[in-house]
Amino acid sequence: MADTQALEQGGTVSRPVVLKRWGTVVLTSAILAACQVVPKGPPKTVDAPPPVEAPPTTTPLPTDVARHRVALLVPMTGSSAAIGESIANAANLAVLDTGGKNIRITTYDTGTGAAAAAQRAIADGNRLIIGPLLAEDVRVAAPIGRAAKVPLLSFSNDISVAGNGTYLLGFVPTQSIDRVVSFARSKGMTSFAGLVPNGTFGQRTSQAMIKAVESNGGRMVGLQAFDRSPASINAAVTKLSASSAYDALLIADSGRVALQIVPLVRKRGGATAKILGTDLWNVEGSLAQNPVMQGAWFASVSDAFYNQLAGKYRARFAKGPYRLASLGYDSVLLVNKIAANWKVGTAFPTAQLLDSGGFSGIDGAFRFTPSGIAERMLEVQEIKTGGFTIVSPAPRTFGK
Repeated sequence: MADTQALEQGGTVSRPVVLKRWGTVVLTSAILAACQVVPKGPPKTVDAPPPVEAPPTTTPLPTDVARHRVALLVPMTGSSAAIGESIANAANLAVLDTGGKNIRITTYDTGTGAAAAAQRAIADGNRLIIGPLLAEDVRVAAPIGRAAKVPLLSFSNDISVAGNGTYLLGFVPTQSIDRVVSFARSKGMTSFAGLVPNGTFGQRTSQAMIKAVESNGGRMVGLQAFDRSPASINAAVTKLSASSAYDALLIADSGRVALQIVPLVRKRGGATAKILGTDLWNVEGSLAQNPVMQGAWFASVSDAFYNQLAGKYRARFAKGPYRLASLGYDSVLLVNKIAANWKVGTAFPTAQLLDSGGFSGIDGAFRFTPSGIAERMLEVQEIKTGGFTIVSPAPRTFGK
């Protein structure tokens, strides 16, 4: 599964965010205005706990005639509990920042079983499920939601679970591949090579790279897979060096793995090649401390608003969030916006998710494709000494 792959790699779902170049900043009204859901003016300061409740243990929740009931399904126990807590905390902040007048969110723990969490959420009268996090939990919860006509806005990035009432908010690595390849072509690079891990993730990234190179008028001259062992990595780089020379090399894996690969590439036929990466590198600020990675490019969502959210999160919860916390915040912004034209007690209007103009949030502009995958506006960053520099900003909005 793609999201499990990212957990293994230490990518966008595996570790607390590294604040690369910003201090602690409180979210401003400009941030929320960009998210298109909050009126102008300073954000509200609320000292009391936000209106997000834990489910009762024995009796159904009372009917809420003024607000939409929305379930948040995340792991609050188990190995992924810290990530789930981070997402839930960020969702709480979004409820506070938007006033909490339109929606009431109840958190359900998938750590004790995604099926039971989904069934309880529906029994409690929730008309929308935000989550789950992992694809394996989506596969269990989606049929339950579908039978009750309750759609899912999942945090997974595994495209195999999208569609038929399930929408993915997760960051899909194949989109970052297309963005960075397109940027490299715009800078005159024509011949491309790739190194990908064995498995489903590697197969998908391989397909994405071939498609991106061909659609942008480039040539794919070499592609090798490896299993992350030193011997396998060495063999893959050696085989790649025997193929045609390449202008750019995409390493579709974590920054930690890239640090093992790039020195070998520089010694064996790729001394001048531009190194390309995926959004997995965005949380690995330590890459900027290693000279071998200088000048490498990767594409990801923008961190401009996220780091302000992280500052506010730290101020309230006395610790930093995981990078995926932004998805919890943005999911509430999205639902709050749709709630303006959603009658309480009726089915969630899924057709509004397919607005071609999309939505704006902490992670920038995004919109859902008919297949249920969030298409995102991405920026390209370059690794330099001491940090990452934006070399191609993310577009702000989608065209109609």
